[in-house]
Amino acid sequence: MSTTVPAGESPAIKRTEPLRVKDIAAALRVSADSVYAEIKAGRLASYRVGAGRGTHRVSRVAFTQYLAERGIPTSELAVTL
Repeated sequence: MSTTVPAGESPAIKRTEPLRVKDIAAALRVSADSVYAEIKAGRLASYRVGAGRGTHRVSRVAFTQYLAERGIPTSELAVTL
């Protein structure tokens, strides 16, 4: 199922869907391995999606909390959340 969005408008779901590890890595300007290390250490909350090994997803709330706990302003991110 696809949704058509008028040109110049971003879909609201785009701002609420969970973040992928590579999105977080790009935002923080670090490697994906660094993000996985934060997840494994329990400093960044995530959940698994998919069968088998699956993949990690991080809610925007969890990522915002992670940034706040470390004093990282969102204006310092390489991408807009």
